[in-house]
Amino acid sequence: MCLLSYHLSLSKDYIMALEVFHKEQTLQMRRKLIGSEANDLALRLARQYTRHQDVIVLDHAYHGHLTSLIDISPYKFRKLEGQKEWVHVAPLPDTYHGIYREDHPDPAQAYAEMVKSLIDEAQKKGHKISSFFAESLPSVGGQIIFPAGYCKKVAEYVHEAGGVYVADEIQTGFGRVGKHVWAFQLEGEDFCPDIVTMGKPMGNGHPLACVATTEEIAAAFTDNGVEYFNTFGGNPVSCAIGLAVLDVIEKEDLRGNAMRVGAHLKQLLVQLQNKYPLIGDVRGIGLFIGMELVKDRDSRTPATEEAAYVVKRLKDDRIVMSTDGPWDSVIKFKPPMCFSIEDADRVAMSIGQILRGCALFKLEFSIISLG
Repeated sequence: MCLLSYHLSLSKDYIMALEVFHKEQTLQMRRKLIGSEANDLALRLARQYTRHQDVIVLDHAYHGHLTSLIDISPYKFRKLEGQKEWVHVAPLPDTYHGIYREDHPDPAQAYAEMVKSLIDEAQKKGHKISSFFAESLPSVGGQIIFPAGYCKKVAEYVHEAGGVYVADEIQTGFGRVGKHVWAFQLEGEDFCPDIVTMGKPMGNGHPLACVATTEEIAAAFTDNGVEYFNTFGGNPVSCAIGLAVLDVIEKEDLRGNAMRVGAHLKQLLVQLQNKYPLIGDVRGIGLFIGMELVKDRDSRTPATEEAAYVVKRLKDDRIVMSTDGPWDSVIKFKPPMCFSIEDADRVAMSIGQILRGCALFKLEFSIISLG
């Protein structure tokens, strides 16, 4: 009996700790094992609450490997069985490569209107929207930073259609953006999603995930009499690990570290951008940064091969990185939260040496061609 009480205490302690992180009084938590399970439950919650079926997602999005999530992940379904009738794909609000770019007077409104158009079109066909499902900062899409105001406007349109806004924080949550615990908070204090999913950093390598939502949505899910059950959800080992992770984030000021080191790394990459035309864009916040390579800055043609080459060469320096984005032309920086100033210096120096080699090769090739 004492052991059971201890287990329950750990579980409750973890929920209380997460509620402090969320700072929302009406949240209900459901603990899971992996991010895909969390997103699958979020999808079920949205549908049960709204009694609607259809989902709006962003182009090139990825939300997990379960069948239900492959269906709402353009990054995956376009290579497999294709788009389902109940899935509606909105353009990625990318102000570097997208339809509306940084010179547009209000890209947030323009991209949000495209979501509104999808809703209107779906409703004309008799479809009803259950949810808008998006990462708070699209990662697989290319380390995209939403134009300010986009999420709030989209949430407004989705709510008008009877749907809910689901924020996928599985990659961006727990302080990676530095300034806030959750990336959706970048949109402002007056914005809060209806459902939030979290995972990856939650257990620092241990499989642990969670869904947070309002009491109203949670109640709608359980009122149908169908019990939700997860064999290992909320187990004491996972909860103890989750509590330890939260303690480290606070005690070691990992959010502050993300802000300081992220700003330093971004500055170093911008310096490289000023020196090497191959770098078209540097974007991000905290320790969520993307460096996009282009063949030509005017046309912004993605430099896919060059990005792959840089990543391959970095491995020679024992630096493991990868690419993202629709053309795999964005080198992504999402290091561990303990990443240091010295680590950032080392990475930037290696990238600089590789780009210098590329520039010299290009110059030599041009001279040979002219000769």
